[in-house]
Amino acid sequence: MTTKTLRILLAIAVFLLAMGSAHAEKITIAAAADLKFAMDDIVKGFKATNPADEIDVIYGSSGKFHTQIQQGAPYDLFFSADIAFPRELAKAGLAASEVKPYAFGRIVLWSTTVDATKLTLQSLSDPKFARIAIANPKHAPYGKRAEEALRASGLWEKVEPKLVYGENIAHTAQFVQTGNAQVGVIALALAVNPELASKGGYWLIPDQLHAPLEQGFIVTKRAAGSALAKRFADHMGSAAARAVMTKYGFVLPGETAR
Repeated sequence: MTTKTLRILLAIAVFLLAMGSAHAEKITIAAAADLKFAMDDIVKGFKATNPADEIDVIYGSSGKFHTQIQQGAPYDLFFSADIAFPRELAKAGLAASEVKPYAFGRIVLWSTTVDATKLTLQSLSDPKFARIAIANPKHAPYGKRAEEALRASGLWEKVEPKLVYGENIAHTAQFVQTGNAQVGVIALALAVNPELASKGGYWLIPDQLHAPLEQGFIVTKRAAGSALAKRFADHMGSAAARAVMTKYGFVLPGETAR
């Protein structure tokens, strides 16, 4: 192989590398904690066909993300456990897309110390449950729905002194896992994940006891020019992404709970 040929091949390799780098993008997603396992699977599937792109996901409280985005936090997409939060951001001119519903969440009683499949909300008044974990209703949609269900059941005043509050729904599950609470109200999407399912059963709280946990997302104003943000948003409507959401117990828009 001649020197000239080597130079040509080297130039082609550099060109292709530059082209690949030019098309590779990075986005940061702020996602409600109930999406932890589902979103991890969805991102993994997306990257299988988009290996050059980088996607960072930060999980936490929807209410806190809502505040952070208003303050200029560098998130490109926002997946909220309460669709009201992205709607407020869109109304304030902080969205680069329409608000897209992606699921309805469900809440469950979950425990690692007792068989939660045999519990009901009325069981929470039992003295053996000295500490009951829920997400903080002030900023966590799942905590707000837990409070609504307890009030609708006439139990709020009885159990409020025993409540411990998680910063988000994943933190709430940790209270139960570590024994800092004997039982908790957590997301079905967390309870069905093998990591938690192997440690305890759950009881599904009737959804007529609380307002719907309608969830939605936006591409933020910051990501208005991001092709990757748009492609990921489109991917959420794909059959593969919808199958993952169903796997984790979410009820999809237009479908009914099983």
